[in-house]
Amino acid sequence: MSRTREDQERLSMDESEAPLASGRLSVAEQARILAEQTRDVIFRYRVNPDPAFEYVSSNCTAIIGYEPEEFYQNPDLFEELIHPDDRPLLLALWNVNSGSCWMRLRYIHRDGHIVWIEQQHRIIASDDGEDLVIEGSGRDISAYANAEVQLKLLSTALETSPNAVMITSIDGIIRWINPAFTQLTGYSSEETVGVSSRLLRSGRNEERVYEDLWKTVLGGQRWSGQLINRRKNGSFYHEEQTVTPVLIDGVVTHLVAVKQDVSVRFERERERESLLVMASALRTARTRAEMLPTLLRQSLLLLRAVGALLTLREETTGQPIFELGAGVWAQFTGRYPMGANDPTLQVLASGVPYCGSPPPSLATNTSLEGHQAACVPLRVHEATLGVLWVVAPHVFHDGDLSLLNGIADMAANAIQRSTLFEQTERRLQRLMSLQTIDQAITSSLDKRLSLRVLVDQAQRQLGVDAATVLLLNSAEHTLDYTAGQGLQDAYPRSISVRLDVSLAGMAVRERRRIWVKDLSLQAELDERHRLLAAAGFRAYIATPLIAQGQIMGVLEVLQRRSLNPEPEWLDYLDTLAGRAAVAIDNAELFGRLQRSHSDLVMAYDTTLEGWSRALDLRDKETEGHSRRVTELTVRLARAMGLSEAEIVHVRRGALLHDIGKMGIPDSILLKPGPLTDEEWAVMRRHPTYGYQLLAPIAHLHPALDIPYYHHEKWDGSGYPHGLAGESIPLPARIFAVVDVWDALRSDRPYRAAWDVERVREYLRQEAGRHFDPQVVAAFLELELE
Repeated sequence: MSRTREDQERLSMDESEAPLASGRLSVAEQARILAEQTRDVIFRYRVNPDPAFEYVSSNCTAIIGYEPEEFYQNPDLFEELIHPDDRPLLLALWNVNSGSCWMRLRYIHRDGHIVWIEQQHRIIASDDGEDLVIEGSGRDISAYANAEVQLKLLSTALETSPNAVMITSIDGIIRWINPAFTQLTGYSSEETVGVSSRLLRSGRNEERVYEDLWKTVLGGQRWSGQLINRRKNGSFYHEEQTVTPVLIDGVVTHLVAVKQDVSVRFERERERESLLVMASALRTARTRAEMLPTLLRQSLLLLRAVGALLTLREETTGQPIFELGAGVWAQFTGRYPMGANDPTLQVLASGVPYCGSPPPSLATNTSLEGHQAACVPLRVHEATLGVLWVVAPHVFHDGDLSLLNGIADMAANAIQRSTLFEQTERRLQRLMSLQTIDQAITSSLDKRLSLRVLVDQAQRQLGVDAATVLLLNSAEHTLDYTAGQGLQDAYPRSISVRLDVSLAGMAVRERRRIWVKDLSLQAELDERHRLLAAAGFRAYIATPLIAQGQIMGVLEVLQRRSLNPEPEWLDYLDTLAGRAAVAIDNAELFGRLQRSHSDLVMAYDTTLEGWSRALDLRDKETEGHSRRVTELTVRLARAMGLSEAEIVHVRRGALLHDIGKMGIPDSILLKPGPLTDEEWAVMRRHPTYGYQLLAPIAHLHPALDIPYYHHEKWDGSGYPHGLAGESIPLPARIFAVVDVWDALRSDRPYRAAWDVERVREYLRQEAGRHFDPQVVAAFLELELE
C-alpha cells in the first residue's frame, strides 16, 4: 500500500525521533535531525578550496522544487537559481571574510515562478584564510513580499490619485489623507490627522444627509452622495463622495472616503438648467417686442441682479442705442452721451467683457455704491450686435460671468433669428405688396385706381405718414397730383407742381432721389411744399418714376418726425418706384397694343367674311349658307363646352368651310343637273383644295379642322381621308351636323326645304353612321326654328 507524503514525513519523524530519544546519536546527527524538522532551508557551503555544498536540508524541495542531491551534484545550481537582478548581492557576500549578514533574494522555482527567500548567513574562515565556509538558513517569505508589493502599489495609487481620499475612525477622527485632499481643501496632513471630519462642514447640507450617511456606513454598507463642503479659505465647493466601511471580522473599524470636486460640473449644470429656462422663456416669445423683456427679466432672476440693460448697435450708424432696460435701469432707452472710454464702447469695439463699477453713463437716481456691474458682448458669427449689462449688490464670480456669457450668446442668437425673421417677414410683405401693385395695374387701365393701390402699399410697407404720386404733364411742364394717402387736407389737390421751382421738379430734372430731412429748415419752398411743412411734415423724399428712360412722374413719401432709413428701406423705395413706373408704362403700352390688336382682328375677320360672301355669290344655291352655319356652329360649340379661345377658330373655320370650292371649275360647281362619277371625284377634292389654300397662313392653322374634315363621317365612309369616330376633330364633327341641317332646311332647285321634324328625325337616324351621336344629342337640345 502506498503512503501519502504526510505519512512518510510522520514515519521519518518517528524513525528519527527514536534514536534521538534513546540518546545514542551524536550532537551533529541530532542537529541534522532538528534542521530537517524546521520549515526553513538549512545549508552549509564550502567556498574554497573546492566549492561544494556540505549540507542542504530537505525543505529546499518544498520551497524551490529542487532536491538536496541536485545541489550536491551541482554546486553552481545555487547561483543559477538566483534571479539575475539579485546575483550582485550574492557576489558581495563572497567578498566578506567573516561575520554575519542578512539579505532577501529572489529564486526561480523549478516551475518558473519567483520565490522570495529571506536568508541569514554566517561566514566562517580559518586563521590562514585558506578555508571559507558559509552557513545559513533561508525562509520562504513570498506571501509577505507579495503583500508588501501590493501594499506599496495601493499606497502609491492612493498617494497619486487625483481624487481626494480620507481615512477616519468610526468616530469620524481623520487618520490619513492623500495629497489630493490637501489640494482640494487646503488642509495639510498636520492640520487634519487627529481632527474630526466635521472640520469640512459648510452648514449648507441638511442634517438628514449626515444621518443617512452614518446609518449606512455603520451598517456595513457603502454610501454615495453629494455634499457642499468648506475649504480652509472659507470658500464652498461641491463634491461627490463615496464612503466605504472597512470590515475586520465583520466589525467596522475604519471609513474610507473618496471625494471628487464637481464644482465645475455643478456650475455647468446650473448654467445649463438656467439657460434651458431662458431658452424656454424665449421660445414662448413670438415677437422681438416680447423677447427682449423676457430676456432681461430672466437675466435679473438667474444672476440675482437689480438691473439689466440691452444695448444694440444701430445698423445705419453703428452707434449704440439703449434698446430696453429693466430694474434700476428701466428708464434707459434711446441714445445717451458716452465718453470715449465708456465700457459700452470698449466692449463693442474689442469684444472683451467688462466687470467693475457701473459707468457714469449708467448712473441712476438709486445709489449703486458697492454694486458690481458686468457687460458682455452679443456676438453672432464674429459680428457684435450689441452688449448686455447687469448690475448686482454682490460680486460676480466666475460661474456668474460664465452664465452671463451663456445668456448673451443665447440672446444674440435669438435676436439675430428674430431680426432675420422680421426681415424675411418684411421682405415677404413687400414682395406681396409689389404683386398687389402689379395686379392692380395690369388688371385695370384706370391709372388713378392703380396708383391709389400703389400709394396705399407704399405708406404701409415703408411705414411713413403719407405717400403721393405726381404724374408728369409734358404739355404744361408740371407734375399733377394723381393719388395720395395720409395727406388729409394738407393742401388743395388742384395745385400743380412746376418742374423748375419745386423739390419734386428737382427729382425730375436731375433724375435722382431728393431727400430733405426737415422741410421747416428748407430755405426756399414752392407753395405746395410750404403747405406740407405747415401741416407738420418734416422728412421728405421724392423719387422719380422712370421707365425705359422716360420720366413718368414722382413718388413722394413724407414723415412727421425724423426719418433715418436703412439702405434696404431706400432700395425698396427705388424698387417700388421703378416697378410702378414700368407697370404704368406697360399698362399704357398694353392699352395701345390691345386697341391695335382689336383693330387687326376685326380687319382680319372682315376679310374672312368677305371671302365667304364671295363664295356664296359664286354658288348662288348656297347664298347666306356660310353666315347661317357659322352662327349655328358657334352656338353648338359653346353648348358643348368649347372655350371662347377655341370658338374664335371654330367661327373662322365655319366661315371658310367651303373655301376649297374656289378650285372647282364652274362647269362642275354650277352644273344644274346631276354630276357624273368623274365630276363627283373632282368635287370631293374641295376639302383638300381648301387645306392647301389655307395651310400656308399660320394664323389660320387652328381653323383648318372644319374646312379639311367636315365631310368625314362617323362610320369612316366620308372623305377625303375616311376618318372614323373620335379621330375626326370635334369642330369638324360639330360642323357636319350643322352643315347638313342647314342644307336640308334650305330650298334647292331639285327639291324643297324639309320641315324641322323631318330634319331632326333624319339626324337621329344618321347618328352613329354619319354623325357623332353626342353632337347630335347636343344639337337637338338647342331651340331651333
